[in-house]
Amino acid sequence: MASVDFRDNLLGISWVDSGWVPILNPGNVLDYFSERSNPFYDRTCNNEIVKMQRLTLEHLNQMVGVEYILLHAQEPILYIIRKQQRQSPTQVIPLADYYIIAGVVYQAPDLGTLLSSFIYSMLSAFDEAMSYCRYHPSKGYWWHFKDQEEREKTKPKSKKKEEPSSLFQRHRVDTLLLDLRSKFPPTFYQPKPGDKPIPVEVKKEPEPPTEAAKQEEREPATKSSAPAPPSKPPPEKRARLQ
Repeated sequence: MASVDFRDNLLGISWVDSGWVPILNPGNVLDYFSERSNPFYDRTCNNEIVKMQRLTLEHLNQMVGVEYILLHAQEPILYIIRKQQRQSPTQVIPLADYYIIAGVVYQAPDLGTLLSSFIYSMLSAFDEAMSYCRYHPSKGYWWHFKDQEEREKTKPKSKKKEEPSSLFQRHRVDTLLLDLRSKFPPTFYQPKPGDKPIPVEVKKEPEPPTEAAKQEEREPATKSSAPAPPSKPPPEKRARLQ
């Protein structure tokens, strides 16, 4: 397995020289990229040798080693520069790509970095989702979020609109209350809140006669009103004739 040079891992930084931004074009973008303050530029590349010897970039094809080329240009906003290892005039190995957007230089991530970042973000999201999951044998699975209780507390409670009672309901309730008051009269009366309750004298009304008493009263009255039939004398005994 090839060793990884952590100095080449520059995915989290960017570089810009504001003095070059207004005049950038495909002819000078490599000169802009080769500035000494640019952390993405390798000083040991063949481009430096060509620059020191005041040769053209066409001589890079005859050299072996690390070089930088302009891969794509979309004026005036986008330029893509490739870092590659040249082994022969017809064989090169890409090492890294850099893109310049509005004069700001970034390193393009490779496929392995993209996959690692994607997998890490998916695992992080899955772990966070599992932390909100709850289970109970009687209820099953449900989601319980941390801020759910706070939202419920801060959420204003909507007041239910009370519907007015109908005339029938009011009369019916008053009738029931009067019926209960007559059956269970109050034993104490409090004139004002905080005063000592005063006992109420309850007058006992005579209980209405029951059905049995009414029936007994009716029976003597009917007996006394009806005249008794006259009693007949016993029949006379007559002598038999012989």
